[in-house]
Parts: sequence; structure tokens; C-alpha cells
Amino acid sequence: MSTGFIENTAGRSAAKFAKKRAARGRPVGAGNPTSRRPGWVSYALLVVVFVVSVFPLYAAAIYGSSTTTEITRAFGSLPRWLPTMRLLENFGQVFSSEQFSFWIAFGNSVLVAVIVSASVVFFSTLAGFSFSKLRFRGRQALYVTVIATMVIPAQVGTIPLFVMMNEFGWIDSLLALIVPGLVGAFGVFWMTQYLQEALPYELIEAARVDGASMIRTFWSIALPSARPAAATLALFTFIGSWNSFFWPSVVMRSQLTMPLVVPQLRGAFTSDTGLVMAGVFLVAAPLLLVLLLAGKQLVSGVMAGAVKG
Repeated sequence: MSTGFIENTAGRSAAKFAKKRAARGRPVGAGNPTSRRPGWVSYALLVVVFVVSVFPLYAAAIYGSSTTTEITRAFGSLPRWLPTMRLLENFGQVFSSEQFSFWIAFGNSVLVAVIVSASVVFFSTLAGFSFSKLRFRGRQALYVTVIATMVIPAQVGTIPLFVMMNEFGWIDSLLALIVPGLVGAFGVFWMTQYLQEALPYELIEAARVDGASMIRTFWSIALPSARPAAATLALFTFIGSWNSFFWPSVVMRSQLTMPLVVPQLRGAFTSDTGLVMAGVFLVAAPLLLVLLLAGKQLVSGVMAGAVKG
């Protein structure tokens, strides 16, 4: 980087500092963090994070490849280092279980997670657009009220919510899982903060001058601008809905979701630990596939939004 460019952009003092660094053999461009390759410490930390993150799924596969006797003899350690064909046998037992239908449970989880994720993204973006860019009476008080609901534990509302679901006749219905999760305070907060910085008022004013209605402005201007944050919110919501266990265990009876499959694999008096862990692996595997397919697009979308903002 030339000192003339530095002087024009940062001033004479910065140019003098750059000249001194160049005289000592340390030019400014070489010290730019954006052009510096990560060192071994960074790679070591990334490896540690990767191992800690992947180990639970790896352990589930190893335990699913073992018998209950082998797991007991291991005394809390892994019985082996590589999965065996017994893991596939346990997968087959889960798929063909007479106690439940694995594919119906899988379909229920996909249906609930997709609908809830799409609804949360749409309504949270709509609320975020209203709170961040529109001016109306009581806006701040309403926004604070919505955010304040985040400090209330979900378990506090379990009994009244269960009573409501019972009055509606939605017990043992997927509606009891979908309707309460159509929108959340975190999504509203997330999208409000993002749109407040990423969406300029000039775009909204230009759309209004061109005769666009407020709904048209939201659909054509705000929603595309919120795409990076919406992708992240959709992924987080999908994972949270897929892994939800407490509320489905309260309202569901005959219909199951994926997390409810695991308790069904335990017998009344004895439990095949390997079979249970194989079920745990099958519950987590679809999320891993979603992350592998959507991870690149998600990261690129977030980085594009960050550069644009």
C-alpha cells in the first residue's frame, strides 16, 4: 500500500507511520489482518471446536454399534473406535418397530419444523419491519413488551397453554405443535435489529413515491433485504422445532415426532442401549444433513448481508 494513498485517506500522521514501518522492513500492507493467513493456533482451536461438536454424534454411532453388555463392560468409555454392521441392524429395527412408525414420526417432524420456520421468518420480518422503520403510537412500549416475554420460562405457560389446546380439541394433534410456535419474541428482536441497520429509509421512501403500498414495500423491499438474517433465523428455528421434546411429550399421545421416538425404544423392564443410541443417531442425522446442504448458502448470505450493511 503506497504512502500517498494512506496520506490521502488517513492523513499525514498515518503516512509518516507507514514510512517508518516500511523503513524497518514491515510495510503496512503486510501487517493487514485481512491479508494474513491464520496461524497454527487458529487451526488448533478450530480442530478442538470441531472435535467437541462432532463427538456426541460419533459416540452415538459407536454405542449404537455395540451391545448392552459391551457398553456396560466399557465402564463409561467407548467400546470400540469404529462403527460396525450392528449399527445398520439397529437402524433396521428402528425402521421396522411395531411400537411406532418411524416414517410417520419423521414426516410429522418435517411438517411441523417447515411450517413453524416459514411462519416465524415471515411474521418476525413483518414485525421487525414495523418496529424498525415505521412510526406509530406505542411502538416502543409494544416492542419492549414483546422483548420482555423472552425472560419468562416456557414452562410457566405450559399449564394454561395445555388448557387452551384441550379446549380447542387439539390434544394429540399437530396443530398443538404448530400454532403456539408460529411467531416468537426472539425472531422479532432478531429481525428488528437487522432491518434497523440493513434497510435504508431512502429505499422505503423511493418505493412510496413510486406508489407502492406498505405491504408492497414490505414484500418487494424489506423481505429481500432481510434474506441473510431470515436464512439464519429459519435454520435456528428449524433446529429448535426439530429438537423440541418437552411440549410434544405433553400434548401428543398416539402421534410422535422424532425426539419422541427415542423413549419408545426403551422397554418396560429392560433397555437395549445400543438400539436406543441408534435411534438417537437417526434423530440427529437429518439435522446434520440440513447443515451440510444449507451451511454454505447460509454463511455466504450472512457475509453478503454484512458487507452490504
